[in-house]
Amino acid sequence: MLLKSLIIIVFFAMLISLAVGAGYLLRDGSSSKRLLTSLKWRIGLAAVLLLLIVYGFGSGQLT
Repeated sequence: MLLKSLIIIVFFAMLISLAVGAGYLLRDGSSSKRLLTSLKWRIGLAAVLLLLIVYGFGSGQLT
């Protein structure tokens, strides 16, 4: 149950980062440092999400 909750939280954090990045793109333009920071967060969260899913299937907690 904890693993599934973590996966959901990380997924929603990725969606929030995507929305924030879109806002920065509209306001600041494509050369914004804040846009790059948002992209870095999203990539990091995607890596964490992938690791959680792989761990879940490997440990048998996700079927």
